[in-house]
Amino acid sequence: MISLLHFDVLVVIAIFGVMLFAGLIHGTLGLGFPMVATPMLAAMMDVRSAILITLLPTMAVNIASIMNSKSSLASTKPFLPLVLFSLLGSIAGASILAVVDPAPFRIVLAGLILLYLWNGIRIPQRWLLDNSLLAMAVFGLIAGISAGTTNVMVAILIIYFMSLETPRSTLVPALNSCFLVGKISQIVVLAIAGLLSVRLTLETAPLAVAAVVALLLGQRLQPRIQVSTYQSILRKLLLLLSIVLIYQFLTEVDLISW
Repeated sequence: MISLLHFDVLVVIAIFGVMLFAGLIHGTLGLGFPMVATPMLAAMMDVRSAILITLLPTMAVNIASIMNSKSSLASTKPFLPLVLFSLLGSIAGASILAVVDPAPFRIVLAGLILLYLWNGIRIPQRWLLDNSLLAMAVFGLIAGISAGTTNVMVAILIIYFMSLETPRSTLVPALNSCFLVGKISQIVVLAIAGLLSVRLTLETAPLAVAAVVALLLGQRLQPRIQVSTYQSILRKLLLLLSIVLIYQFLTEVDLISW
């Protein structure tokens, strides 16, 4: 069973650095913690271990984001079916992660990152409105499965919300609500599967504290710093990480050898 004590001191320090950086990004942009933290950790370990280490920090960041958000949760009421289907999808995805070799999830994670970076896919708004429940079921389930297996849900949900031209005041709390229920279900499933121990939970508690502190700092800095600057840095970093993950995947399956 995974433990932070299994890693070298430098790796543990790097993990703390990842938590701080991802928390800062989430604080300034309103989203992005698991999408930043997971691939950065996956570059140092397998995807399953990266997800297990980020479980508690991600949930803590989601809760803090919702509690400190100036946007009203009441605005997310129309998207409750999306939250429910995200929950169901996350249960399915986490169940897959618990029993399947995590190696292929590197390429899946890289693909989801590239999908987020491309962000050019748009679904006809009229179809989404006329088929509201079906659309939320499809996007919720796919996003949940993605979150359960790779920790990245936003790449799917952003297509749905951008296609609807959802305002930021509704977008951020709706996304964080989906993230939170997905994370809770993921924790439950992986704990039942015996992959998440009390020991690991206690070990990652300081990581959660670091992530939340960075989140609050990011929220304070948000009005003073151009979000476009952070977005530009984030996009470049994610592109680099996706390339690293693809390389690692190809190396693992012996498609690249020296």
